[in-house]
Amino acid sequence: MDVPAPGAVGEINPLSKDCGSVMRSAPFGLSVFDPFETAARCSYLTHGHPTASLSAGAFAAIIHDLVRGESLEQAVQQALDRLNGTPAHEETVSALRAAVHLAAGPEPTAEAVESLGAGWVAEEALAIAVYCALAESDPRTALLLAVNHSGDSGSTGAICGSILGAQHGFRFLPPEWLDTVEGRKTLVKITYDLLTEPTSHSYWTDRYPL
Repeated sequence: MDVPAPGAVGEINPLSKDCGSVMRSAPFGLSVFDPFETAARCSYLTHGHPTASLSAGAFAAIIHDLVRGESLEQAVQQALDRLNGTPAHEETVSALRAAVHLAAGPEPTAEAVESLGAGWVAEEALAIAVYCALAESDPRTALLLAVNHSGDSGSTGAICGSILGAQHGFRFLPPEWLDTVEGRKTLVKITYDLLTEPTSHSYWTDRYPL
């Protein structure tokens, strides 16, 4: 089938906007191709709702900017700027703006997380992950915040973890958690392969050590 442009309705499961296609889109942020466009179009392989497509694209774009040294605030704003130029962007833009606004407020809580939704659908999962990463400067605390709510905590934790890893590098994540990841060395080697335009090899190996 012809893959729709971001913001269109896909042929496969046109009403599906659960968070699965967002969660799997982090690697597109390491691609030499347009990460937003690539992730958004690949979302249509399983999720036909435009919000799923745009949330996946925004997530990949955020990852792309983070690994190239942008702050999370800058990366989210640039994703919002990109979204505003696409059809059907309202749900994703509204969710991300709510996350940014909430992160600038009082001390983060599980109740604040749940005010953004339960995370079962694309824009809510992305917003919760972004909120947790923005609101908590400590990666361990941010990850715990991302998984301690009554919704789809596994997905929001995975998305938040991808953001924190791209933002800070592996060394800023709890080592006792990293040590238990199955296939960690293989995953990191694949990451190196995807990072085809590093400023220097030592930059990436220092930031993302095996």
